[in-house]
Amino acid sequence: MSLKDVFMQDLKTAMKEKQELRKSTITMLRAAVKQIEIDQRIELDDAAIIDIMAKQIKQKRAAIEEFARGNRQDLVDEANAEIDVLMAYMPKQLTRDEIVVLVQNIIQTTGATGIKDMGRVVASAKDASKGQADGKTLSDVVRELLK
Repeated sequence: MSLKDVFMQDLKTAMKEKQELRKSTITMLRAAVKQIEIDQRIELDDAAIIDIMAKQIKQKRAAIEEFARGNRQDLVDEANAEIDVLMAYMPKQLTRDEIVVLVQNIIQTTGATGIKDMGRVVASAKDASKGQADGKTLSDVVRELLK
């Protein structure tokens, strides 16, 4: 079953059970997917939808920092709850230790020797992790290992 089908089923369930936050989050996600499909005249696969979810999670995490600076705990809580809903659809996330092992293997494979190779290693790590790791975490681990 594709992610789009899962979203539709979960949306129906959220509506029946009056789960407003879940309903609005799934609706927002479906709208983002539909917008890209219409703009680019393509049918998105699950991998592309996972990329969209990852971007939305990243945006929400950035918004949380702004909300916290503005002393808006209500908005921080809402954004965290939306992230939780989105994370339920993401592939199992790698632990930091698993990311370190992945990056070490990529460094050995690519022959990276210093920080100048960081872009190449991060790009390879993102491809290898396929939505299972946050880009910032990948970048931080690569930076640590290439020093």
